Amino acid sequence: MQEDDAGLRARLIKVGVELVTREGTQALSLREIARRAGVSHGAPRRYFPTHLELLSAIAREGFAALGAEVARALGDGQADPRAQLTTLGRAYLGFALANRGMYELMFRHDLLESNHLGLREASLPLFHLVTDLLMRAGLRPGVDPRIAAGVLWANAHGLAQLWGWGSLQLTTGSAELEPLLRATLEAHLGPEPR
Repeated sequence: MQEDDAGLRARLIKVGVELVTREGTQALSLREIARRAGVSHGAPRRYFPTHLELLSAIAREGFAALGAEVARALGDGQADPRAQLTTLGRAYLGFALANRGMYELMFRHDLLESNHLGLREASLPLFHLVTDLLMRAGLRPGVDPRIAAGVLWANAHGLAQLWGWGSLQLTTGSAELEPLLRATLEAHLGPEPR
């Protein structure tokens, strides 16, 4: 029985997701993905004309998984915006630390074509959510919410990277990431109201 085009395309993406999850971005060659999918090394080119397009399709799955994890964590979204930002931060950092290879790929725009295969559409909703929550939580007057969201995202990304490498534990002496997340949010929003 011949596998249809959609099935083979989905299998190539699935194999790529498994590969990046287990072995990291350095393992994501077209040849290796094809080998593990059980197809010729030229077969992926039928569905993904460039290596970047296949990597983008794999990263899109990561953004979908992160989005689903954040949605689960936020639940009905009825908590106050600051509490939601804290919850979102925990979910984001948890995902980053549990899925290091995928997380790296998702933000390596030098490896991706963000305007192909819906990658931009998969990645922007989370950024817009952060922007909205920051606006509702109360930014200082004159602060562009997109810039604030970008800086907060960069801070969270740095926390994930440095924590994953063991650098923050060494420099701060902290055994937990939570105080660093709270300090990051306070730097952007001021102290938590009492």
